[in-house]
Parts: sequence; C-alpha cells; structure tokens
Amino acid sequence: QVQLVESGGGLVQAGDSLRLSCAASGRTFSSSNMGWFRQAPGKERELVAIINWAGGRTYYADSVKGRVTISRDSAKNTVYLQMNSLIPEDTAVYYCAADTRRRYSTTFSFNRQEYAYWGQGTQVTVSS
Repeated sequence: QVQLVESGGGLVQAGDSLRLSCAASGRTFSSSNMGWFRQAPGKERELVAIINWAGGRTYYADSVKGRVTISRDSAKNTVYLQMNSLIPEDTAVYYCAADTRRRYSTTFSFNRQEYAYWGQGTQVTVSS
C-alpha cells in the first residue's frame, strides 16, 4: 500500500508561485509513476502532470505547460509540483496519486481511474 499526504497549498495572488509536496509511505513508491491532478468546484478532476518512477520523464497538461514542474526525491519519498505564474484558473484542490498497477512502468496513465492511491488534497486559491 501507499499513503500520500499533500501540503503546500494556500491563498496567493495571480503571478505568484507555490510548491506543493506529496509525502509518500510504502514500499512501492520508488517503483511507481506519480501524478498530480486537480479539481475545481463543479468540474471534473483533471490531470496536471505525471512523472515516471525514475524521475527522468514527465508529462504536462497543456493548461499548465511552461508554468509547472513536477519532480521527485526518492530519498525523501516525496513528489513536488512547482507552480509559477499562477492564474485564477489554477484555483482547485490538488491531489497527488500513485500508479501502482505495474512496477517500473514505461507508459503513463492519463486516466485517473488507473491510479490506485490518492492523497487527501491541498487547496490552492489564486486571487486576481
């Protein structure tokens, strides 16, 4: 099993930056691709970014590309989401998720149903 705890959210102004963290426990973290998702009020949960198990390959949704960086620190069992140039449309609850279906997977999962473990979420609010 994997347990995930997000932190780092808050209320910021447009143009500001935030770094979200996702602390993971469990033996499968190091072999699992990790994703960040977000859900705004009244909207579906959407994929923001993915990082592979080794940390060398990433994917970004078009809506955040160029403004967001996903990274991981295996020694700390933590995944990060650095968000710059925040805009009001980034307001949402942000969740990290672990894709534990296959260890050391070389393919990304873009469907949230394929992620077995989720954190409780952290709120990000961007004021204009």
